[in-house]
Amino acid sequence: MKKIIFALVVSILGGSSMYAQSSTDQLHIGVKAGANYSNMYDSQNKEYSADGKIGFAAGAFVSIPIGTFLGIQPEVLFSQKGFKATSSVLGNDVSLTRTTSYIDVPIFLAVKPSEMVTILVGPQYSFLMKQKDVFSNPITNITTTDDFNTDNIRKNTLCLVGGLDINLNNIVIGARAGWDLFNNNGDGTSTTPRYKNVWAQATVGIRL
Repeated sequence: MKKIIFALVVSILGGSSMYAQSSTDQLHIGVKAGANYSNMYDSQNKEYSADGKIGFAAGAFVSIPIGTFLGIQPEVLFSQKGFKATSSVLGNDVSLTRTTSYIDVPIFLAVKPSEMVTILVGPQYSFLMKQKDVFSNPITNITTTDDFNTDNIRKNTLCLVGGLDINLNNIVIGARAGWDLFNNNGDGTSTTPRYKNVWAQATVGIRL
């Protein structure tokens, strides 16, 4: 019995040593892909009726340890956001589906209570690359794509993002939620409705 107890103690101590030298205090580079579910909200509390839409998200990340339980995790992502809105014009249903394509650069503070779980929170810089609108009515569909060359739409904005990573060896399952700090109407001259993006994101990644 003593030999069995001794063997168990050695195993536990060995496991603790492995954890102390685990991946939580190692630098990792990874790639990931998934989807956003996004919508918009009015920045001055006016009533907007809009539905969420799904968009693509993919990019890369670097996990930089600061000891065993803290770290910094910058990421660079291609991220599609937007919304769907409907209204009635002269008794006919009219809909707008907007897809906005961004380059998102979050810089997270990473808190690692265990090797499996990473809690992330931090600011995000987002650059608007293009905007695609699809207008639909009972007669036709009209698609417009804008590559912005003026400042009447805000191309650069800051966001707040928080989330969680589940680390399963080299597989990382991520969840994020974020919202813009500034509205989309850059210099105030745009005729587009004023709003801010809000989104949830789910991804699967690989640590290399």
